[in-house]
Amino acid sequence: MAGMAQTSPGPGTTAGGNGTRRVTIRDVADRAGVSVATVSRVLAGNYPTSAAARAKVLRAVKDLDYVIDGRARALAGTGPKTVAVIVSSVDSAFYASVAQGVEQEAAARGRLCMVCSHGGDEARELALVQMMREQRCEFVVLVGGAVEDERYQARLGEYAHGLAAAGSRLVLCGRPAPSPDMPVLVVEYDNEAGAYAITSHLLSAGHRDILYFGTMPGHTTTEPRIAGYRRALADHGLPSSAERVEGIGVGRAHGYANMRQILAGCDGRPDFTAVFAGDDQAAAGAMAAMREYGLRTPEDISVVGYNNDGLAQDLNPPLTTVNIPAYELGREAVRLALAEESAGPRTPTQSRHLLGTHTVLRASVRHLR
Repeated sequence: MAGMAQTSPGPGTTAGGNGTRRVTIRDVADRAGVSVATVSRVLAGNYPTSAAARAKVLRAVKDLDYVIDGRARALAGTGPKTVAVIVSSVDSAFYASVAQGVEQEAAARGRLCMVCSHGGDEARELALVQMMREQRCEFVVLVGGAVEDERYQARLGEYAHGLAAAGSRLVLCGRPAPSPDMPVLVVEYDNEAGAYAITSHLLSAGHRDILYFGTMPGHTTTEPRIAGYRRALADHGLPSSAERVEGIGVGRAHGYANMRQILAGCDGRPDFTAVFAGDDQAAAGAMAAMREYGLRTPEDISVVGYNNDGLAQDLNPPLTTVNIPAYELGREAVRLALAEESAGPRTPTQSRHLLGTHTVLRASVRHLR
């Protein structure tokens, strides 16, 4: 019909009786004038074929823009090996750094990396672990903490055993194992020691009324931080009555709301001289709320955080915080999983690798003495 443009089949498709269809391996074989088995051998790359047959097949693949079915190759064990990293969110500095570490170390070792996020949805997190098992991933890196009730632990244990039985592995990154008999690899940082060190820094600066805020009851990330805070107070001779833990949740929004609520309850005249926020984002929110009440950091209230996110050095004043080796956690997760794999078949057991943290001193703490 006049005025209508004719279109060509798109990449990876060929003309058919009813329009276009996806190019198949048989199409490649017909174009090359060889058998389907010969095409399979050439594409697999691990069977002997003549140079002439190989040249014909590769020319046909290029001419037809044939796309190899990656899932089929994975099932057959001939495709590139794939690893997966599952995070809560991709816009968090911590999760992004861990994922980057996994991806770059995996790429350096010839692996493809899939990054998935669950948005804090426990059911989604567990479903993703199962999906990666179905995708035949070489190993699955699960990043960050969680509230591990009995039901969650049971499901995670099922998946860990299932991955191990399939020749894969579950790697817990940045969290401890729920139980000592779960067949997982663990790469974590010394969370409690980091909290202990930064609380001790505040105590050494003369602070005795230190507020910790940003709790998540039962969470594997926040509970060790609170434990480190409490242990530091006790080791410096303060009674248990000196402990003050308030505010639910971490992140900037929670930090801002928690601090506004605390300051509103004391008419803007706080009875503490320092704040230990559960993470750097919470510290940023707390500092914003303090400014609205006319309080200065560190002249009126000292503030410290945890994570050493990129924003920490850009706050006014720059934030004293605990550095987590996030990027190295990701790289170490890959190294540990592949080192175990290279050791040969054996009964899956639990292995743990602990990385250190350190305090980054900036200008958000006032020395009282």
